[in-house]
Amino acid sequence: MMKALAMPFRPADDGDRTRHGVVVLLLLTVMLFVACLLSLGIGPTGVGLRDLWTYATGNSASLSTQDRVILEAVRLPRTALGLLVGAGLAVSGAMMQGLFRNPLADPGIVGVTSGAGLAAVAAIVLGNGILAPVAMVLGNQFLPLMAFFGGLFNTWALYVIATRDGRTSTTTLILSGIAIGALSAALMGLMIVMADDRQLRDITFWNLGSLGGATFGRVLSILPFVGAVMVIMPFVARGLDALVLGDAAAFHMGIPVQRLKKIVIVAVAAACGSTVAVAGSIGFVGIVVPHLLRLVMGPSHRFLLPGSALGGGALLLVADSVARTVAAPAELPIGVITALFGAPVFLFLLLGKNGITTRDMP
Repeated sequence: MMKALAMPFRPADDGDRTRHGVVVLLLLTVMLFVACLLSLGIGPTGVGLRDLWTYATGNSASLSTQDRVILEAVRLPRTALGLLVGAGLAVSGAMMQGLFRNPLADPGIVGVTSGAGLAAVAAIVLGNGILAPVAMVLGNQFLPLMAFFGGLFNTWALYVIATRDGRTSTTTLILSGIAIGALSAALMGLMIVMADDRQLRDITFWNLGSLGGATFGRVLSILPFVGAVMVIMPFVARGLDALVLGDAAAFHMGIPVQRLKKIVIVAVAAACGSTVAVAGSIGFVGIVVPHLLRLVMGPSHRFLLPGSALGGGALLLVADSVARTVAAPAELPIGVITALFGAPVFLFLLLGKNGITTRDMP
């Protein structure tokens, strides 16, 4: 099946598009490298480029103990986590837009974000109550795991509702996602009413998003999920390009449409559920990054998906660097930074000369 999905899709001007796509991917790789240097070197206590080079070449003994601790215990796991979260959110957004043939779609539309948010709020509010035995067993992984399974549960429920006689209706999927998202928001409101002042503060900061709790343990906990999405990108790109012609046309082109939808939905649920679990709710990355890249490198998912991974990682690392330096020693929630950048860009794209329409899709 993967081999069938991976068959090359060749438009008439494939040569020019390939060269253009490769050039843009190389530029995005350079941007991501610069963003990593900023993330490692910028902060309340600066670590210069020379120190980073010294550490990277294996001469860490020449660094001061303070610089070495900052790099190893704080900035390296934070940079790795930001890269994975940004890449996972942006690729998930690009896949959702291709699957629904709707440039406004993002992972939240299938209930992943709302399900993960509801489960996380329940963990915060009920962690010392009826869920205390579960919290005691899971320890520090209680909140991330609750959020992850909450996102997966919502996605599974949505898929069951939208599937009839082995066929999944895209329209029913979108409308059901809106309804399930509203129900999750209502239940989250009930949880917030039950919360005390300390829990309300925790809920607020979690909803705004942050990489402040980054550890290598958290990086490893989401690496399999985000890594799986990266691995399947080449195998679903042709199918997502073909879906713009409609399910029937894609089927006659040899695309296993139902199987493709299942793969993409499960992959997006895993990637988004895990990233929301460790970093909270971070908006606009999944919408804005694919749109900006579609304007630059065209709509083909062959380059759009890997470009979104590189661009999403770079954007989140830059946003995190701003979040922890602009009001130092205080740290702003990263969701505030992405919203301040993403909302104006999204409105510009929406109200611009060409607007956001399905014409932007392949």
